[in-house]
Amino acid sequence: MIKPLLLSLTFLFSLGSTTAWAQAADPDTVILSDSLEYDDINRLSTFVGNVILTRGNLNLRADKIVVNETADGGQHAIATVANSPKVLVRQESPEKFEIIKGESRQVEYNSATEQLILVGKAVITRYVCGQSIDSISGDRVIYNKKTDMYQAVSQATPGSGQNRVRSVARPRAHIDRAIAECQQKSH
Repeated sequence: MIKPLLLSLTFLFSLGSTTAWAQAADPDTVILSDSLEYDDINRLSTFVGNVILTRGNLNLRADKIVVNETADGGQHAIATVANSPKVLVRQESPEKFEIIKGESRQVEYNSATEQLILVGKAVITRYVCGQSIDSISGDRVIYNKKTDMYQAVSQATPGSGQNRVRSVARPRAHIDRAIAECQQKSH
């Protein structure tokens, strides 16, 4: 019991003490889970059981998350589910009054590119001031926070018309109205 606790504490303290994890401008990564296995030599951490990853305004919930620290200090995480229906992702952008919510069977996150890749019945919905604005779904959906770009792919059976990508977008005037309402409420 003491050895896993010491490994957990060592891992958590290393998050804040090494420049390999992040530059000063990068947010800390905090991960809560039922258990942790940390391999210092390979810079690999495996979190299992009711896992919650928080990095800045990004929140990711899964049954299991494997985090690999890259040589340049970045993080690559793969989140999966076994008991839960879906991996859940929430990315807030308060300056834009925006929340991105996603769900799928697996999520990959790359801290260097700020890219989320959702795989398996993937859905991403963008909310502005609490109102659903855009929604995109497919077998695989990629969201890049740096560029605010989405990409969706489906693996349809030829001629079946099933498993197609689906996108719903509101008119720009609706988005502008939602933003104006939020700006007015915040003053």
